[in-house]
Amino acid sequence: MRTHQLVLQWIENQFSSGQLALGARLPAERTLAEQLGVSRTSVREAIRILEAMGVVRAGVGSGPEAGTVVIAEPAAALGSALRLHIATSHLPVADIVQTRVLLESWAAARARTGSPALTEAARILDRMDAGLDPEAFMELDVSFHLALAEAAGNAVVTAMMGSLRESIRNYAGGLTANLSDWPATAARLHVEHGEILAAINGHDGGKAAELVAAHIEGYYNEAGLGLSGGALI
Repeated sequence: MRTHQLVLQWIENQFSSGQLALGARLPAERTLAEQLGVSRTSVREAIRILEAMGVVRAGVGSGPEAGTVVIAEPAAALGSALRLHIATSHLPVADIVQTRVLLESWAAARARTGSPALTEAARILDRMDAGLDPEAFMELDVSFHLALAEAAGNAVVTAMMGSLRESIRNYAGGLTANLSDWPATAARLHVEHGEILAAINGHDGGKAAELVAAHIEGYYNEAGLGLSGGALI
């Protein structure tokens, strides 16, 4: 077993036994190396890997920010991995789009009307304007969709959508070059966002799910990707 796996297993065991909690600091490198029977260099490298995975945050020096702290940022690590696999074409964009439809339709159907995330979605919607340039509009678009996903109250779905954030922004934003009339498209997307939010606030989850699916698929169809029935053709 590689050292970073040993360290991760140790953290898991400490969590299971109640001896470690989120926000707690790991033992010093020397102490952890002695406990695991490995070198300090191996522990240091393991900490770097776990930091990239979003499991820990390593601070240097002294003071309250020093030491290695256990955190929980799964979206950051998942997002990095997804972007890499999309760039290498290991994960086709078509599959990412289908995953969006699946996750966001599910989330829209179950979004809780009292969730603060819906209040944030409304604020984002107010900031959207057809006069925005594509990059600025798409930044708000992604934030709006993430807020809707968060309103469903499922931590795993929220993390998965968060991990998709950069990928969504990159490929969705890149497709704006294929659109013949960006202001018209932006205006339509803005209206559709409002309709989705209204359906959720109106306790009509089924309609919200249908609107989200049509909204996502409609954009990619207009951008020339040929979506049909939830699948790219």
